[in-house]
Amino acid sequence: MRKELKNYAFIDLQNLYFGVKEAGWKMDYKRFRVYLREKYGVAKAYVFTGFMPTNHKLYSFLRAVGFTLVFKPILELKDGSIKGNCDAELVLHAMIEHENYDKAILVTGDGDFHCLVEYLQLKNKFGKLLAPSKKYCSFLLKKLTKKKIVYLSLLKKKLAYKKSYS
Repeated sequence: MRKELKNYAFIDLQNLYFGVKEAGWKMDYKRFRVYLREKYGVAKAYVFTGFMPTNHKLYSFLRAVGFTLVFKPILELKDGSIKGNCDAELVLHAMIEHENYDKAILVTGDGDFHCLVEYLQLKNKFGKLLAPSKKYCSFLLKKLTKKKIVYLSLLKKKLAYKKSYS
């Protein structure tokens, strides 16, 4: 009998995207969703990101492969850069949903989530931290999660996007 999926993933898309990009590869999000389901029993995978209308194809794709998207409006700064930090939204959803999952799988390397990991550990709700790479992971998270951390850079062969040619 297959065990019921009861874990939720909370994904900081900006941290994941830039961490993987800096390491020189591109994530295959369809494979990543399958990996989360098969390896960690993830029934629901929330992706937190700033909303940009130009990314509608990406958003449609992510939904189609099984992610639930949570958006934050972005701000365009005077220098042309864009700000769309979703840390508060991720923490809030992890707290709102905490009665609905057994374990939380947190996908980020951002040390701002230290307090969330600490709380989830206290409540026996923390499953794993999946950080883009050792370099792209806060010392605070490394220290707190110890053996419950996985560096996605070590799974590049399994999770990297490979362009297919027909």
